[in-house]
Order: sequence, then C-alpha cells, then structure tokens
Amino acid sequence: MTTMRAAVLTGPGSLRVEKVPLPQPGPGEVRLRLEGCGVCASNLTPWAGPDWMRFPTDPGSLGHEAWGIVDTIGEGVDQVSPGMRVAGLSGRSYAEYDLAPAAHLVALPGILDGIAFPAEPFGCAMNIFRRADIRAGQKVAIVGIGFLGAILTRLASRAGAHVIALSRRPWALALAREMGAEEMIPLEDHSAILDRVRALTAGAMCARVIEAVGKQWPLDLAAELTGEGGRLVIAGYHQDGPRQVNMQLWNWRGFDVVNAHERDPEVSLDGMRAAIAAVADGLLDPERLLTHRYGLEALGGALDDTRDRPPGFVKGLVTFA
Repeated sequence: MTTMRAAVLTGPGSLRVEKVPLPQPGPGEVRLRLEGCGVCASNLTPWAGPDWMRFPTDPGSLGHEAWGIVDTIGEGVDQVSPGMRVAGLSGRSYAEYDLAPAAHLVALPGILDGIAFPAEPFGCAMNIFRRADIRAGQKVAIVGIGFLGAILTRLASRAGAHVIALSRRPWALALAREMGAEEMIPLEDHSAILDRVRALTAGAMCARVIEAVGKQWPLDLAAELTGEGGRLVIAGYHQDGPRQVNMQLWNWRGFDVVNAHERDPEVSLDGMRAAIAAVADGLLDPERLLTHRYGLEALGGALDDTRDRPPGFVKGLVTFA
C-alpha cells in the first residue's frame, strides 16, 4: 500500500477527499494507522475561510485529535512498537494515516479497547480543570455546555463545587444536570442571568467562572459572574478576532484571569494521561460525550454539525473502517 485517503479543504465550507502518498516516518517519528480523529471547534474559523486562511490545505490538515495503531516506526524509536494502540499529538489526522513524534504519544490501556478515544480534547479538559483550581464548596459557573463544558461540570461537581451551568440549548442544560450541575440557567437574558446568580450566591457572585464559548458576549458575562478575588478561566477559543474587556470591572474585582490553552506538549500529554486515569476510575464516560460519527467523506457535515449543534450533539468523530 502506497497511498491513503486524506481530506483537503479547497475553500470556505468546501473540501474533497484525495488519494495521496502514504507518509513515511523520519527519525523519532511513528506512522499511525488511524481509527479516528475528533472534530474540534477550533476548526470552525478555518472552515469558514477567514482572510488569513490559505486554500487548498495540506492533506489531512486541521485534524489533531487522533487515535489509532502504531503502523511503522522511524529510526531511533524505542518508546512504542508496531501494533500498540495509542493517542497523541499530531496535525494532519483527517486522513487514514498520520505521523507523530513518538514522544508525543500515550498508550491506550485495555479498559479502552474497542472504545473511541481522542485523548487530546479530554486532556484539554483535564488541564483546564487543573488551572481553574476548583475546591469543594465553591460556587462555580460554567458558561457554555458543549464537550468541554460538560466534562468540566462533571469534574467540578465531583470535586464538591456547586456548579451553575449556562447554555443556550435546553438539551445541553439537561446534560449539565446529568453531569452534576445544581443550577441550570438559559444563556439568554444578560440581566436576568446576573440577577439569578446574585440570588444564588447572596450577592458574592462566583469564586470560579469558566468561559467555554469563545464569543464576546459570553466572555463579558463570565467576567460579571466572577466575584471579588475569584478566578476567571478562559477556555473558549477566541480565534475570530480581537476582544474587548471591561478592565474597570476586572480591576475593581481583583480576580485572577487564566488563559487555559496549553501549548507545551508535555503539559498536553500530562492532561491526556489524567483523562485516561479519569476514565479508568469511572469519573468520565467517553461514550456519553462522543455522540456523532462520520466517515471521512462526510467531514464537511461533521464540521457543519460542530458549528450548528443539532439536538443531542456533544462532539463528533471522523472514524475509519
């Protein structure tokens, strides 16, 4: 076999699947025969075709939530061996095969046999939770209940926090309740939300607020929900342009602001290992959160669904037979 199928984005909202040469691992690299790749919300701005985006993309580009089987190893690789089932950090995984540094892989244990597991986004959630420093008894608001928001609701509630979940979608609020939220508030009326949270917190607002939407208004709201000396954690991916902040409010309340996006591969890998441990301990159920499956040719539909969030959609996967 010398070729593979890979998705190429050809323009805003359009792609094609091509046959391209099979990549060959260099020193320190492995080739993965992919079982699948998660579809990330960070793909949506490139999919929309902003001015900075260049088309056509390299084959497989944007896919970075891969898991699969080690197929071939490059020179000097001794951490993994062919046949191992792994997840890792790669960058062209909307394809049947991808390359990754051997040092950027984590082994998937037997408890995950037969289960789709894009470890990278689960690891992101674990690292956001770590950076939030949530403690028992705190009032915690989570603005945006998608994949990340649902996991963070679960982690925070299990840590003993009193979670207030905010989302535009009724089914997402129901998911938040399932994950342990004590209060569910529709993400609709700004003043009504603030009044409700004031009532729930005796006017103190929240010790921790996690913004997981990536838009201006939820960011503004999240800041107003954060109490004096609290912590505002920005988990939403704000890649569609600059943001403005109410620095007067931020100064007056004296809260910490944490940008919870990690770029150090070692930190990302630690989060992935923590996610695997959380699944092994029964804290997280990946099958409840990975709700939609697509073939590679249906990647465009997967991206559209990630943007439009049809009822019941939490996270989509591109999977390979």
